[in-house]
Amino acid sequence: MDNLSRRNFVGAMALGMSAGIGVTPALASAPSAASQARAATLKPVRTRIGHEVQGVLTDKMAAYLARYGVQGVGCAADIPDPARVYATVAELSQARELAERHGLTMDIAECALPTTNVDEQAHPAIDRDIEAFQIHIRNVATAGIPCIKYALTILGAVRTGLTPGRGDAMNPTWRLQDAPNLPLTRAGVVSADSFWERITYFLDRAVPVANEYKVRLALHPHDPGVPPQGYRGVQRVLGTVEGMKQFIGIQESPYHGLNFCQGTVAEMLQGPGSEIFDVIRYFGSRNKIFNVHFRNIRGHRDSFVETFPDEGDVDFVKAVKVYRELGYSGLLMPDHVAMTPGDPSGTLENFAFDFGYFRGLLQAEAHVV
Repeated sequence: MDNLSRRNFVGAMALGMSAGIGVTPALASAPSAASQARAATLKPVRTRIGHEVQGVLTDKMAAYLARYGVQGVGCAADIPDPARVYATVAELSQARELAERHGLTMDIAECALPTTNVDEQAHPAIDRDIEAFQIHIRNVATAGIPCIKYALTILGAVRTGLTPGRGDAMNPTWRLQDAPNLPLTRAGVVSADSFWERITYFLDRAVPVANEYKVRLALHPHDPGVPPQGYRGVQRVLGTVEGMKQFIGIQESPYHGLNFCQGTVAEMLQGPGSEIFDVIRYFGSRNKIFNVHFRNIRGHRDSFVETFPDEGDVDFVKAVKVYRELGYSGLLMPDHVAMTPGDPSGTLENFAFDFGYFRGLLQAEAHVV
């Protein structure tokens, strides 16, 4: 496999399996002792393809996802009252049942803590809404949904512009040196100590309820990390690997973990192409990866461009092997995708590319013994 590029890996594997290229009857009937030993210890590929719907899942969107081989979704319930923080059991069940009608599982419920800037959030003061969030946890459990994805962010996902990519694609970009000097958010100045105090306050009240109702709480880290002095008055404590390690240690619970955004974590590293795999192993071996945003980048901390999965610095073939090694059984979801000006489908065409690429990766890996 060393002489195959990542881009050609899936196609070459498929051709090899269908045409028998490079596989002689003798080799097929008499595997080596080393390959037999490896096959005995190799875990099955349990990872599935997922998608995080922005907002409420519709029949049209569910049909589109099923068409491209998506197996599980994360989405919000349709809450008619915008002032209400939690979804009812009936609203959550309706979302789950819609997914199931299309052969999808609803693995993740969204909540009122999105990855958007605090100035754009409908419910920015979670300390005042913590009881409503606890109700949301209980209702998610009753509706038969195993996980809630949330973020404890103030700045949201910050980018400085778009960079021309492959063909007519425009790729979201972050260059710290180009970051505009913007005013404080309505949260004001938030020091590292203050941020950790807020995070601990939330976890002390949310995780015990999650434990009781057996609902996994999956946090999305800060995207991107910024220098220690902060940006726009905010010190982003969940924008480093060390910060993520500190976060999972605040509560000892199997229901306290991460929406492991691999793209965001890669953005934290100086050498993501070589460093990311040990980070995956660190959190995965502790069963703290509840969901994966499977996104690639080109660059490093403070300067990167988001890319299609087959053209970034991180080897996705190797990443899939690491998730298999860990026995990860959750979803691999595309995250941000390239923008294509003038495309009437918006980003759906580019998401479809990702779904197909991930499907090829998993199918090829399933034949590796």
